[in-house]
Amino acid sequence: MTATVDPVAKQRARFVVMYDVPSDVDAFERHYNDIHIPLAKQYPGLRRFTRSHEPTAVIGEPCHMVVMLDWDDMDALEAALRSEIGRRTAEDAATNLARYATFRGMILQLDEV
Repeated sequence: MTATVDPVAKQRARFVVMYDVPSDVDAFERHYNDIHIPLAKQYPGLRRFTRSHEPTAVIGEPCHMVVMLDWDDMDALEAALRSEIGRRTAEDAATNLARYATFRGMILQLDEV
């Protein structure tokens, strides 16, 4: 059976953040759960927010947590990051989460293949 690709399927966009093991796991988790998640869930147009604790590394170094946020398309994702809540969420990460863990983020355009 061969899968068919819908030529008009809508592209999705994803923002992925990978957090290294925090210097103080309890303080990091408390701030992340109590402050950062409620902020991030206010992103305009956000369709899905998922995370995975202690993912298994297959290649490269392990990390503490991977977070994935999904939007309908790249325009919606970019608008959300530029929004007031986007600026507040980024500031919270840089000011508060960065004191416990290094992290990196990337934007992905998801195409059906």
